[in-house]
Amino acid sequence: MNSPVSRAAEVLTGGGVIAYPTEGVFGLGCLPDNLQAVTRLLEVKQRDPTKGLILIAAEPSQLEGWVSDEDLRRLPSPNRDLAITWITQAGPKSGPLLRGDHPGIAVRITNHPVAAAICRAVASPITSTSANLAGEPVVNDSSALLNSFESLVDYVVPGDCGPTTGASEIRRLEDGEVLRSGSR
Repeated sequence: MNSPVSRAAEVLTGGGVIAYPTEGVFGLGCLPDNLQAVTRLLEVKQRDPTKGLILIAAEPSQLEGWVSDEDLRRLPSPNRDLAITWITQAGPKSGPLLRGDHPGIAVRITNHPVAAAICRAVASPITSTSANLAGEPVVNDSSALLNSFESLVDYVVPGDCGPTTGASEIRRLEDGEVLRSGSR
């Protein structure tokens, strides 16, 4: 039988959408270069495409082409106690469905073991948006996740969120300004 990470990788490379645990909440994801999957993810979440999406990666090298070369070199290592998403200059791969109406792209080097293992298994960043319908509370409980999304996504990856509780902090890489506070 396939491991959950292997199954998630199969679904993603087949153009599917998954729900998976991250540092603070469950996320919805797909491969960022599959425009059909990104469009479907936005529809599942009922998210306004002008808002953009976050890309998570296991290592900075996975963000090559998605982030400007200069910002890729400047990305800090992940913080063990606080998930930080960085707004960076977009690279040539970062199209409007990922950026929304923004000139930059939001990225995070994840330290969540399951999320990082999925990124490594597909050798790519994956999209990350909180597993909730637009305007509804975020989901950080696996039973609530199954009730809300099992029929809407192609695979729900088992696992727990943590070590933080809630959405990631968002900072601008250019000057470190905090745009959204995170939870601990």
